[in-house]
Amino acid sequence: DNIFDKLSPEMEKLGLECKCLGGGKIDHNSKEKKIRVFGVSTGFGKADHSVSAEKLKSKYKDYEITWSDDTK
Repeated sequence: DNIFDKLSPEMEKLGLECKCLGGGKIDHNSKEKKIRVFGVSTGFGKADHSVSAEKLKSKYKDYEITWSDDTK
């Protein structure tokens, strides 16, 4: 299971168009206020992690947010 397949039907019911641009993983360390975006989805390929990181920075302004193309 992946989150896109789980949530896209609910979003489409709200009139939103859904398209998966790739995937990856997120490590969230709330104690240290760090988020790391990395990896690749076997089903959707790799997302542009720089875009994901920028979106996260708008919400988590006091976090250190990094991204890489590393798989681990």
